Amino acid sequence: MVVAIDGPSGVGKSTVARAVAAALGIPHLDTGAYYRLATLVSFEAGVDPGDEAGILRALDGIRVDFGGDGRMLLGGEDVADRIRGPEVTAAVSQVSAHAAVRRAIVAMQRAWVSDHGGDAVVEGRDIGTVVFPEAPVKVYLTASVAVRADRRAGDPEAAGLTRDELIAQMTRRDHLDSSRANSPLRPAADAVVVDTSHLTAAAVVRQVLDLVGRV
Repeated sequence: MVVAIDGPSGVGKSTVARAVAAALGIPHLDTGAYYRLATLVSFEAGVDPGDEAGILRALDGIRVDFGGDGRMLLGGEDVADRIRGPEVTAAVSQVSAHAAVRRAIVAMQRAWVSDHGGDAVVEGRDIGTVVFPEAPVKVYLTASVAVRADRRAGDPEAAGLTRDELIAQMTRRDHLDSSRANSPLRPAADAVVVDTSHLTAAAVVRQVLDLVGRV
């Protein structure tokens, strides 16, 4: 069974998804990390974020896995901190907007879940709408941008930005992700929308597990 958890940055997707996966005893997959990785390998290959064909070439043949703590490994090397850096954060929406790049990465994500038995808690921005549209449990997490900025302060990707700068950055990415032509950020028609602004992570986890229990 796939549990799909979608939403913008800072809503608590990773915290909730990891906890739900641990409670169910199934793997957790952070699909957003794949787009960050695509951005990183493109930079390292000297490819512009707007060069769709170049990004696909940079992705060709890469080997992705995850460590026991969920940290992303590229060819066995831990790149978890590098994919959260400010340069990657600034360009990831542009990279992820390319249709062919998204198709390639969606195939990688589906293959990863299949290779791990077909059961996983999968988080991202288009899991319930594109990657696993048949998932029996779909949750879309949301929160006010001010709350999300406060949660992100101190994260590596915040890189010392002020609260106002974080709000501006997140608002810009929300717009880019929700207005792109390919796989825009939006709740699936049958997703349960949960506003996490005033909820603890534990409370959100309980709601998701309750939905799983009804399947």
